[in-house]
Amino acid sequence: MKQDGTYRITIILALTVALFSSACYEPVANTEDDLKGDRRDSADLTNTATDISDSSNNAGIPENASETNMMNDSNDNRSNPAKGFRENLVQLISKHGYNIGDLVDEGNPVEQRILNEYGAVFLTKAIPPPKVMFTSDGEVDAFQTKTGYSRIDLNGVTVELQSDAAKALTAAYNEVKQKGMTLSPNDPQDSARRSYSHTQKLWDGRFNSACDHWKTKGKLTAEKISAMKSEPIKQQVADVLQLESQGIYFSTNFDKSILYSVAAPGTSQHLSMLAFDAKEFGNEGVRKIMAKHGWFRTVRSDQPHFTYLGYAESELPSLGLKKVSGGFWIPDV
Repeated sequence: MKQDGTYRITIILALTVALFSSACYEPVANTEDDLKGDRRDSADLTNTATDISDSSNNAGIPENASETNMMNDSNDNRSNPAKGFRENLVQLISKHGYNIGDLVDEGNPVEQRILNEYGAVFLTKAIPPPKVMFTSDGEVDAFQTKTGYSRIDLNGVTVELQSDAAKALTAAYNEVKQKGMTLSPNDPQDSARRSYSHTQKLWDGRFNSACDHWKTKGKLTAEKISAMKSEPIKQQVADVLQLESQGIYFSTNFDKSILYSVAAPGTSQHLSMLAFDAKEFGNEGVRKIMAKHGWFRTVRSDQPHFTYLGYAESELPSLGLKKVSGGFWIPDV
């Protein structure tokens, strides 16, 4: 009897423990599997941003500007990367609330040509312009004010650029200096941020010079020149490009497209504060350091002109850019 009692107590205790264990059991989540939905592939990007000791104007920089910081934006590490220039363009500008229809009228030959020639800037990790062609000082001023910019000093010359671009240029400048070289603005007056009016002035100078040249050569009449001068700028640009298709070029030496000498009004990358013209563009060592810090030449034939993209050079082909003669990175379209 004593053994039977002990046996029954043992059974009761065993059942109690089993029931208690079952009631308290909670499966442990596999955190690695649970987080797969939020995981993004990470790119090997180098953070070269540095403090800008000479910065004196950061007014107007949007609160989310840090989201586009050079080579640090996790949003660029996409698990499903786009293919080709256009897909990357659509994907990247959408982060800023733009769509392709806002950016360019794809049915307009002038706007499409501008995108094909200067379009690398729209892939920047900074803040891209909202359209391929600004139409007034008011539009440019509004963009520059909303975006904000920083001032830095390069060899005694004040340079104004978007914050991320300024940080990257400062880092490049410091490295160039450490290696016994120099990096300075090509022109103290307009090597970085520009106004719409300034781009209009540069265009007019090249346009008028070419008109005079081709009039002397008997290729353009006074009537044709007068008609073009009275046209809205977009139509004037269209007429110039049409003449160039016939071999009547408007560049500095009248041997190539005007777009390789001067940007059409409202299309310059300088308006977006993402371009810098360097005096030392011919120094391969300087070019390599600029590239290391996200600065590349993206406008064919414009030797001093560097554009801030913010990527490692090895990433550019996957963004839909191709390297052409002279070392320029342009849309592969």
